[in-house]
Amino acid sequence: MSNIFLRLSVLFAVLGVVLGYYMGATHNFTISSVHAHVNLLGWVSMFLYGLFYRAFPEAAQGRLPKAHLTLAAVGLPLMMIGLTIQLLQMPSLMALVPPLMISGPTMVVLGMLVWAVIVFRATSGKAATVAA
Repeated sequence: MSNIFLRLSVLFAVLGVVLGYYMGATHNFTISSVHAHVNLLGWVSMFLYGLFYRAFPEAAQGRLPKAHLTLAAVGLPLMMIGLTIQLLQMPSLMALVPPLMISGPTMVVLGMLVWAVIVFRATSGKAATVAA
């Protein structure tokens, strides 16, 4: 689980840098919020998830961590695709915006809530002293 999140974070970091480079080179900052979300929710959050699962390997066991991975890894791209279409006002794709901008952010929020449960379980009482 840790390695998957760490590798995803690298992919999002590269995407974030490429988006930033593109915006700077073209002086077109229309998708700056996509760039920001890719960096924060993609690079930073995925990296922190990876470090957490590395520090608490027992927390990576079971269905909740798998749900967390699925929600985070699928939700963010859906949200970023929807946001990009919306910001660039792509007429032929605008019908995709509502479903993408409902499902993607919902998955991201649910993923964060699932992660919160995982963190609190892993750091409560006996589990916290074993990992420390």
